[in-house]
Amino acid sequence: MSFAIPPVNPPLGIFQNYYAQQPTTLLLKERIRSFTGNDFGIKDVNGNVVCICKGKVMSMRDRMDPMGNVLFHLRLKLAAMLPLWKGEDASGNELFEVSRTWSFRPKVKARFINAATGAPTVISVRGGYLAMNADLAIGEEGEGPMVGHIDRVLFAKSQWGGAQTGVDLSLMAAICICFDEITQKGR
Repeated sequence: MSFAIPPVNPPLGIFQNYYAQQPTTLLLKERIRSFTGNDFGIKDVNGNVVCICKGKVMSMRDRMDPMGNVLFHLRLKLAAMLPLWKGEDASGNELFEVSRTWSFRPKVKARFINAATGAPTVISVRGGYLAMNADLAIGEEGEGPMVGHIDRVLFAKSQWGGAQTGVDLSLMAAICICFDEITQKGR
């Protein structure tokens, strides 16, 4: 499930060692037998573990690399009017946020400081809440280049996430998980 779009330059994301070296398809599979019901395994199509998401009580999730080192904590901010997920480092410093916004139709956006440029960056998720797929593009309205794609599997606890060369795979996986939470579970 690769798509023919040009590599992202400059690279896009938070963790430079997670930049995709080639177009990469990720499989995010929710683990059925988890205590919280929110554990995800994230692998590429070759079966290589990219990262792990461990669900915790009270909507906190640890995103770890394959060695078990915490990359960031993913937290739902309960006081927000609309769903707002924050990615924080081990010290509680915000790395990124994924939020649902309202306009004529609901939208999901990820905001972060791009590690390669130091500039504030927005990735917009273009696709309806009932849609089984969505495109991820740079910009407030998704007017920039496409950097990824999400495909959901109907009646399954899994989804595919595609990331273009130069895109942070751990950030792409976090956006996919937040998009799933916002669109499927309303939070």
